[in-house]
Amino acid sequence: MSGFRKLSEAERYRGPLISVATATFAAPDSDTFERDVVHHPGAVSVVPVVEEGEAVLLVRQYRAAVDRELLEIPAGKRDVVGEEPELTARRELEEEVGMRAGRLEKLAEFFNSPGFCDEHSFVYLALDLDPCARGAHSVEERHMTVVRVGLDEVPGLVRGGDIVDAKTIIGLCLAREALS
Repeated sequence: MSGFRKLSEAERYRGPLISVATATFAAPDSDTFERDVVHHPGAVSVVPVVEEGEAVLLVRQYRAAVDRELLEIPAGKRDVVGEEPELTARRELEEEVGMRAGRLEKLAEFFNSPGFCDEHSFVYLALDLDPCARGAHSVEERHMTVVRVGLDEVPGLVRGGDIVDAKTIIGLCLAREALS
């Protein structure tokens, strides 16, 4: 154990997705300090593999926080209490790209921005896909497009700044490794 301890936490804001708190901690040398902490329910993301492992399906969608469209792997927040991450991943895959996975393989778990946020994410590889109906829920999802990208194109798209989303870079790099 590191010797750090949380002493208290005071909620400052609660919204429909996140809450923000100021927490007080004790360091191993007994110094105390405060940090702002964003609480998030967590998220899942999925790398949908098509064409016998040669390509993936990505979504291009508007992201309000950065005020631009991003090319991403399908993803969603874990907003259904008690739902296992794999079930959330299956639901998001169907809603965003209209595909059902015959198999899902967990590639990784990670904290998105642990310097200030407790968001814990899971990324899955989706294989043996079958088409199904899409089910957009938000205004951004209604306007998103599905884009086929060859796995051999991924390094160039990342280097060129066409893919800048961290979960997408993580998922695609791990998928390339898993499929090679």
